[in-house]
Amino acid sequence: MAHIIVVGNEKGGAGKSTVSMHVATALARLGHKVSALDLDLRQRTLGRYVENRQAFLASTGLNLPGPRVHDLPEIAAETLKPGENIYDHRLSAAVAELEPDNDFILIDCPGSHTRLSQVAHSLADTLITPLNDSFVDFDLLARTDPTGEEILGPSVYSEMVWNARQLRAQAGLTPIDWIVVRNRMGAQRMVNKEKMERAISNLSRRIGFRIAPGFSERVVFRELFPRGLTLLDLKDIGVKQLNISNVAARQELRDLVKSLNLPGVTVDF
Repeated sequence: MAHIIVVGNEKGGAGKSTVSMHVATALARLGHKVSALDLDLRQRTLGRYVENRQAFLASTGLNLPGPRVHDLPEIAAETLKPGENIYDHRLSAAVAELEPDNDFILIDCPGSHTRLSQVAHSLADTLITPLNDSFVDFDLLARTDPTGEEILGPSVYSEMVWNARQLRAQAGLTPIDWIVVRNRMGAQRMVNKEKMERAISNLSRRIGFRIAPGFSERVVFRELFPRGLTLLDLKDIGVKQLNISNVAARQELRDLVKSLNLPGVTVDF
């Protein structure tokens, strides 16, 4: 049965689709069969990323591993029972179809609260929540006092994850392994960075998630999107010498995938 990875939070601009594409491609390059679902049915950033990759590979004749992205199947409204939600059925049907033939199913959620996102979180074996390293984004997880030192209580997204955990427990499923990924961390020891470290560490103990380093702000991520490429593809397209920034970004990806502790995955890139 496929291991389900959900990448989500309810705030845009945190790097969900960049993380999704790089994690999915890394797993594919490590020899695993990976399928992806993009639940942002309007913007479809991950879907466009994979389509760009397919178009680039077709134009160059290259054959590089990567995820396959799938659309949610259509469900006839008349087949639903009273009170049933059509989005529940569309997502469950997609997962049921993909599970037998994949090692991993990666689900990229939209940066907003939707029914599809709620259902996806309850399906997650591993939940990755990318978070920009600022209290603006931290507010998605918890409310703090004006100093940023004292946590006053969980915010809306943490409550949704809690509900998803309860649903899984009721169904007798394994608990969600929740990893908060800190993106765009500053390189210098700044007061805000140190406060964020204390706040996230405190919250992780209170509500139960692991913390992993993510990606720094780098131009290369924006440059790769039109061709659907990732950091792991650069040498395959003829880049003979990676610059310092690219080497550092590749190491960040290695550290991230390794920190996920996914079953059967040995990180050797």
